[in-house]
Amino acid sequence: MHKRLTLKLLAACALAATAAAPAFAQTKLKWAHVYETSEPFHKWSVWAGDEIKKRTNGRYEVQVFPASTLGKESDINQGLQLGTVDIVLTGASFAARSYPPLAISYFPFVFRDAEHQFKYAKSDVFKDLASGYDKASGNHITAMTYYGARHVTSNRPIAKPEDMKGLKIRVPDAPAYLAFPKALGANPTPIAFAEVYLALQNGTVEAQENPLPTIEAKKFYEVQKNISLTGHIVDSLLTVVSGSTWGKLSDADKKIFSDVMTEAAEKAGRDIVASETRLTDEFKKKGLNVITVDKKAFAQAVLKATKPADQGYRQADYDKIQAIK
Repeated sequence: MHKRLTLKLLAACALAATAAAPAFAQTKLKWAHVYETSEPFHKWSVWAGDEIKKRTNGRYEVQVFPASTLGKESDINQGLQLGTVDIVLTGASFAARSYPPLAISYFPFVFRDAEHQFKYAKSDVFKDLASGYDKASGNHITAMTYYGARHVTSNRPIAKPEDMKGLKIRVPDAPAYLAFPKALGANPTPIAFAEVYLALQNGTVEAQENPLPTIEAKKFYEVQKNISLTGHIVDSLLTVVSGSTWGKLSDADKKIFSDVMTEAAEKAGRDIVASETRLTDEFKKKGLNVITVDKKAFAQAVLKATKPADQGYRQADYDKIQAIK
C-alpha cells in the first residue's frame, strides 16, 4: 500500500512538472552593438533587456554584447540574416544598405537639431521609411535613438569650409557620410569604427567626425587637439530585431518589445543631449581647441555641391522632414 502511494505521488509530481515546464521555458536572445559600456547606448540596451525579461515574466532573457564583441557593425547587421544575433543597435547607414531611402535621415544638414530628430522619430515619414526597410530586409525596426550631432576633430584647425580642402578624414563607409567631406574638397577615408583611434594615432588619417559623447567615449581627444562644432549630421541609431526572431513573437510580446525599445531609445537620446551640453566646456578644460564655426556657411557650401536626389534619396522624404515643426 505504501509503495503504491509513493508511486502515485511520484507520478503526480512528474505530471505537474511536465505541465509547468512551458511556463518556465525561456528564450535567450543576443543583442549586439559596437559602443562602449560607458555609453548611454549600452546602459539603456541593458535596461531594455532587463525590462523585457520583467514584462514577459522571464520568458525572454536578453544578453547584450557591447564594443564589437560580436563583430564590426557590418558583421552584426549580417548576423541578423544569419541568425547569429537577434537584436542590433546600429547606424541608419547600415540599415540603409538594405533600403537606401532610409539613409535620408543622415544626409548632411537634414535636421535642424536634436529636437527636430526626436519629432522625426515619431513621424509618419519615419514610419513609412521603416516599413520600407522591414519589407526589403525581412527584419523589423522598433525604435530610433538620437546619436548626436557629428563634429570634426582634426590635427589642424578647421574654422571655415575652405579649411576642409585636402583633409584626410575618416568617415563611415556610406554615401551620406561621404557627401559632407566630398562637397568640401576633403579626402574621405572609410575605416572601421573600432580602428579609428589607432588610425588617428599613427597618422593614417588626420581627422574624423563624430558626436561629442563618442569623441569622449572613444578618447579621440587624446590624439586630436581641435574640435570644430560643425554639427553637419544629426545622427541616429536604429534598434532592429531579426525577422526570424520577430516572427516568433506573439502580438502581445511584439508590443512589449516595441514599447520597451522605444522607451530605451528616448532615454538614451536624452542622455546624449545632456552630455553634449556639458562636454563642450569639459573639452575646453582639457586644453582642446574647441572651434565654434558658422554652420550656415558649411550648410550652404555642402548643399550647393550636393542634393539629396544626387545621393539617390527621395526629394519628397527630404521635404517632409524639413516640414516637421
